[in-house]
Amino acid sequence: MTSEPAHPPRPPADEESRVSTLHALGRLYPYARPALPRIGLGMLAALLAGLVALAIPQVLQRLVDGPLSHRDPSQIWPAVSIVLGLGVLEAIMIALRRWFVLTPGTHIEADMRGALYARLQDLPVTFHDRWPSGQLLSRAVSDLNLIRRWVSFGLVLIVVNLLTIVIGVAILVSMNWILGLIFVACSIPLFVYGYVFENKYSSIARRSQDQAGDLATAVEESVHGIRVLKAFGRGSFALKNFTAQAETLRGTEIAKAKAIAGIWLWLLLVPDVAFALGLVAGVWLTSQGQLSTGELVAFFATATVLRFPVESIGFLLSMTFDARTATDRFFDVMDAPNSITDPAAPIVLDAPRGRLAFEDVHFRYFDSPERFPDLLNGVDLVLEPGETMALVGLTGSGKSTLTALTTRLYDVTGGRVTLDGVDVRDLPRDDLRRHLAMAFEDATLFSASVRDNVLLGREDLADAPEAADAALEQALQIAQAGFVHDLPDGVDTLVGEEGMSLSGGQRQRLALARAVAARPKVLILDDPLSALDVNTESLVERALREVLVSTTALIVAHRPSTVMLADRVALLQDGRITVVGTHAELLRTSAHYTFVISSLEDEERRENARAEEKL
Repeated sequence: MTSEPAHPPRPPADEESRVSTLHALGRLYPYARPALPRIGLGMLAALLAGLVALAIPQVLQRLVDGPLSHRDPSQIWPAVSIVLGLGVLEAIMIALRRWFVLTPGTHIEADMRGALYARLQDLPVTFHDRWPSGQLLSRAVSDLNLIRRWVSFGLVLIVVNLLTIVIGVAILVSMNWILGLIFVACSIPLFVYGYVFENKYSSIARRSQDQAGDLATAVEESVHGIRVLKAFGRGSFALKNFTAQAETLRGTEIAKAKAIAGIWLWLLLVPDVAFALGLVAGVWLTSQGQLSTGELVAFFATATVLRFPVESIGFLLSMTFDARTATDRFFDVMDAPNSITDPAAPIVLDAPRGRLAFEDVHFRYFDSPERFPDLLNGVDLVLEPGETMALVGLTGSGKSTLTALTTRLYDVTGGRVTLDGVDVRDLPRDDLRRHLAMAFEDATLFSASVRDNVLLGREDLADAPEAADAALEQALQIAQAGFVHDLPDGVDTLVGEEGMSLSGGQRQRLALARAVAARPKVLILDDPLSALDVNTESLVERALREVLVSTTALIVAHRPSTVMLADRVALLQDGRITVVGTHAELLRTSAHYTFVISSLEDEERRENARAEEKL
């Protein structure tokens, strides 16, 4: 129950440097730009809080060297009041920092999520064929959440804390250059290990997030396929696979934790060593009269203020590298090539007649003609306006693929498909898909009401409730979907995720109603009646005849009864249309057509026998 993970190629490890991290995070600028003023104010507030904290030791120095050394209690309370005031001011600055940055971060996340969703809608079907849905879901939710937390918290603190450390070290050196140099010398190992940590942690973080996406895919597939797993008693098998993937992710998370623990060791050990060395040196300097007691107290009070900025570098670096990986994964999708786009100079068909033509059409799913020959190898077929054409062929001959080329779910690799003589690639995609509507064998419904599902393609009726009701009822009547009125809330009943609360035949009828309600000039039906019983199919076909009088229709037929609905029949064989004619003509003239129809009749008899056994 698992899909092949889709992990986009990454640059070699030696190319993943600090510069590339900055470059990757810099790509967030277009989304973060509206929030930069408030983020900047948040940084300023945080920096002021740090400067206020660094000012407190200076007050302590004067307190120790002044009132305390001179035993003048009258001067103690003013100094204490100043320290209290500075502490309150620091708290206010910290509160302002949070207020400034929290809201902009949520806006950035929302804008990026909207852009990602729009991109997913725009990318071609070939992209979605390759990418597991769990990988996309993890990018849209967990990765963007990581980026929001980094922008609102990690970015602000890592900039401010680094500035605070630089200013604090400058103060330490200015107070006593010997003690200052001890702390500077002890900080060198931190920079060395920070570089090592980046190279090590970045690869682990990417692996962890990719594995989380694979795990999400496994959960989604198991939930969607729960009926199959239960029917075959394979729940334990799915659990075994899921557990194996979860254990792999757990191992990666442990590796992440070890990497973080390594840098924490250095961030805690080095300051303590610096404190110990500084204390020994400071006491000696004080005993030699080169340093006053107040200066010694102020020095170590300042160093104590710097402990949090120094120790925070560990989790801020890990958060930064997590955000960098999340950014890379976000742009994996945003940078994905889209070969099916609107033309630079689009042609608009205001009132198409509905003449659909396939002219020397070639198609293959992979760009490797040596290994994967064309599935369609020179298809020529013309549907005149208002004509109903049935398309038949053996399983795997490419019938569904041919229909998918009409609405540019895929693009031809050779030849062209035209609507009223205009290449469909020269039409805006929205216009093309308004003129052509499809109903698929695998009927997909959305977690919405029956009304919203059926009227999905009728944006023009959004502000016309009476016309919308009329179009809805007509489409339901043609598709023999009157059962919806018996649902708890009628046409306003929520059908549930993917319509799984309905039977297969009910879903197909609603999908057919959706295609009919769109009122296209060309209707493409990819065996949309396969789940219907013979009687219901007959009723649907009779109603469809009324619709197809003025509509060009291409119907993929898997039942002989569907063939009878057509004016002409086209036989797809070896990647080409070999014969076209009426059903009776082809029975007389084409042995292969007779064989295909016989196969369809045999399958239909088996289906009817199975249905009778159930009854």
